[in-house]
Amino acid sequence: MSLIVHKYGGTSMGSVERIQNVARRVAKWHAAGHQVVVVPSAMSGETNRLIGLAKEIQPQPDGRELDMLASTGEQASSALLAMALLAQGVAARSYTGWQVPVRTDSAYTKARIESIDDERLRAELDLGRVVIVTGFQGIDDLGNITTLGRGGSDTSAVAVAAALQADECLIYTDVDGVYTTDPRVVPEARRMSVVSFEEMLEMASLGSKVLQIRSVEFAGKYRVPVRVLSSLTDPMMPLEEEMTSGTLITFEEDQKMEAAVVSGIAFSRDEAKITLLAVPDTPGVAYSILGPVAAANIDVDMIVQNQSVRGTTDFSFTVNRNDFVRALDLLKDNVAQAVGAAEVVADDKVCKVSIVGIGMRSHVGVASLMFRTLSEEGINIQMISTSEIKTSVVISDKYMELAVRALHKAFGLDQDKSAA
Repeated sequence: MSLIVHKYGGTSMGSVERIQNVARRVAKWHAAGHQVVVVPSAMSGETNRLIGLAKEIQPQPDGRELDMLASTGEQASSALLAMALLAQGVAARSYTGWQVPVRTDSAYTKARIESIDDERLRAELDLGRVVIVTGFQGIDDLGNITTLGRGGSDTSAVAVAAALQADECLIYTDVDGVYTTDPRVVPEARRMSVVSFEEMLEMASLGSKVLQIRSVEFAGKYRVPVRVLSSLTDPMMPLEEEMTSGTLITFEEDQKMEAAVVSGIAFSRDEAKITLLAVPDTPGVAYSILGPVAAANIDVDMIVQNQSVRGTTDFSFTVNRNDFVRALDLLKDNVAQAVGAAEVVADDKVCKVSIVGIGMRSHVGVASLMFRTLSEEGINIQMISTSEIKTSVVISDKYMELAVRALHKAFGLDQDKSAA
């Protein structure tokens, strides 16, 4: 049979009852003859609780010690799941990331996986056991425990699946798949049965919270089929039904060539825009502005430089709203005068709305339909960014939900194409 990796989020592991339900689901897959590796997150709220305790003692916690502390959440949930499986008569054994080992670099609280030794995992699978591996964590070359940052359990699961060359990685969450947009904003949003890695990566980077970006990058790089599905369904639902539920994230060549022009609408509320007015239009001015911003570890998203008028230009870019004040202070205090800008203006009441779809590569007029739709709703576009499979705009955040609803309807995403 198949080798399958299951990943369960904090909500799925949020109580003893839910852990027992996870165990029933895993036992069902195991009883059907599949080899199963499970990667659980910490119980819901546990990581926040631990970090809160750390900050009560040390306002800026030491990175190494914070990773030592935060990693215990997944260790507890993994052991509890192993016990729940053993109580149901299923042979199971749990391992921490350092026991596998999952090798990472030494960037505490945001480490990156470098390699996974699959020997111990394969030995346990060959003995007929369900293997449970803590998500979110690993070990560096010096033997220090590291964590991968928020959402790191998704990345752990995909990395384990890649190392074991698993047939599929199932990401169980509190939603039943990937939708054309957030159903809380557009009730008519539809669950997609299939989406490409490229589309999912764009949607994740543009604001969709279903999967962590690094996990999608990992899956695409190592060609690991990933399925997003709900853990809140009946754990004893027929296996055949469960195996085709949710949303399969796969490769473009595996999809119908005439895929939907636009697959989904993504949005991000966490945007802020900064503009330097009348900057001298000379070589190196962009670096003079953005170099200090990067040195301050502030990520820049969209960038627009206007046409030169009498030797000067306006230079605009967006940052995460959490970095807005820092970036603005840096520019006003140091950069603006150094580059000769006439003024710095800023707006933290903006948002980003994006259309995404691999079908955009082979269809013309997609961006123009987006712009026309926003115009008809009286929504002014402040910035535009494009790639082969997405177009993003920055607009006033008070129009965000209106824009998403209008675009969702304009591109026919409220209609079920599978019935056609």
